[in-house]
Amino acid sequence: MTLTAPELPISVDSETGIWTTDALPMLYVPRHFFINNHVAVEEALGVETYARVLYDAGYKSAWHWCEKEAEQHGIEGVAVFEHYMHRLSQRGWGRFITEEIDLEHGIARVRLEHSCFVYQLGKVERRVEYMFTGWFAGAMDQILAARGSPLRTIAEQTQSAAETGCEVGYFEVMPKAAPA
Repeated sequence: MTLTAPELPISVDSETGIWTTDALPMLYVPRHFFINNHVAVEEALGVETYARVLYDAGYKSAWHWCEKEAEQHGIEGVAVFEHYMHRLSQRGWGRFITEEIDLEHGIARVRLEHSCFVYQLGKVERRVEYMFTGWFAGAMDQILAARGSPLRTIAEQTQSAAETGCEVGYFEVMPKAAPA
């Protein structure tokens, strides 16, 4: 027997216990479990090293996901980015809102509300959602490549709700600097 939630297509195979969403196998774990593991790796590697590893892995994963979803749903351009933000928002990471997107210039601004990291860690006076940065650049670059654009981007977190005086997080996607 397979159980499905229509607002987020989650299927659970009763024989194997495998969860799938958007035809991808998923893992379902408590938030504290994931965050505790994240913090342990961060402490072992250092934030800078861990952030780089996560950026590259997230970039690659977002590119792949956007490519497959665009094909599956027959969508392109901004619709792919919005679909990605919508799906991320349905998976417990937080609520991702695209405040600005300009494919011609490779620019996007994403607001993050209800961050799982902030809910778990609280006000720790630093940007704790760096895990997401590669996701936004990977999504943008896949969309740009599908349009035939040679433009490639980078992303960075510019604000976190984990910082005093901030209620939301922000991420900026911008074009990579041209090689000198």
